[in-house]
Amino acid sequence: MPDFYVPVFDVSALLIYVAGWIGYSLYADRLALSHRPVAVVMNDYRLRWMERMLERENRMPDVNITVSFVRSSMMFASTTILLMAGALAMLGQIENVREIIAGLPFGRPASRGLMEIQLIFLAAIFVFAFFKFVWAVRLFNNMLVLLGAAPQTKDCDDRILKEYPAHMARFLQRAQHNLNLGTRAYAFGLGLLPWFLHPMLLVASTVVVIYMLYRRDFRSLSLKALEDLREHH
Repeated sequence: MPDFYVPVFDVSALLIYVAGWIGYSLYADRLALSHRPVAVVMNDYRLRWMERMLERENRMPDVNITVSFVRSSMMFASTTILLMAGALAMLGQIENVREIIAGLPFGRPASRGLMEIQLIFLAAIFVFAFFKFVWAVRLFNNMLVLLGAAPQTKDCDDRILKEYPAHMARFLQRAQHNLNLGTRAYAFGLGLLPWFLHPMLLVASTVVVIYMLYRRDFRSLSLKALEDLREHH
C-alpha cells in the first residue's frame, strides 16, 4: 500500500479515539445521570456521610477519610509525572522504538515524524491527568478545612442541618469528579498505546476502553450492591 495512505488511517483512528473519549465523558458525566451511574449513586452516600459528620462531636474519622483521598490523589499525581517523563524520554529513542515495533508480529512502525506526534499526544494525556489529580488534591485539602469549620450540632438550626451537609457533599463530589477524570485519562492513555503498532488497533482499543468504563460505571456488581444497600437504608 502506498505510504501516503498511512497518515489518513492514523488521522482517522485518532479522530475516532478522541471522539470516543469526549463522547463517553459527555454521556457518563452529563447525559446519563438519570441512569444513576456509580458517581451519582455515591453522591447519596456523600450526603449521608456529611449528615452523620454533623452529628458527631469528634470529627477525626471524617478527617482521616479525607486524608486518605488526599494521599490517593497525590500518589496518582506523582506517578503521572513519571509517566510524562517516560513518554518524553522516548522522543530521544525513537529509532530504537521503531526497530522494536518492526520486530513484532502486528507491528507497523510509524515514520519518525508520526511517532513524535504519538509520543507528544501521549505525554499531553498525562499532563491533563496530572492537572486533574493536582486539582483534586487541592479540593480535598480544602475539604479538610471545611470539616474543621463545621459547626457542632448544638449550634445548628434546621436550615443549617439541611443545607450544610448538601453543600459539603457537593464540594466533595467536585473533588471526586476531578479524581475520576484523571483516572479516566489513565484508561484512555493506556488505550492509546496500540496506536504505536497499527492505527486499526487504536480503534479496537478505543472500543475496549469505552466498554470497560461503561461496564464499571453503569453495569458493575458494585453498583448493584450500592443500590441495594441504599434501598435498605
